[in-house]
Amino acid sequence: MEKRILGIILSIVGIAGLILAAVYIMNGGQGTRSIKQIFVYGILGALFFFAGIGLIRNTKDKET
Repeated sequence: MEKRILGIILSIVGIAGLILAAVYIMNGGQGTRSIKQIFVYGILGALFFFAGIGLIRNTKDKET
């Protein structure tokens, strides 16, 4: 059960990172700092999201 909760938390953090990257894209910053932020938030968001989804899918429920 704990792994499934961790997977949910990782998925939520990943979604937040992807949304933040999308916000920076929509604001249209032209500097290199803005481009770096987009890549960092996008890559980390995707990494956390897919790690969380993997944890949720691969964790078996224990019979009680």
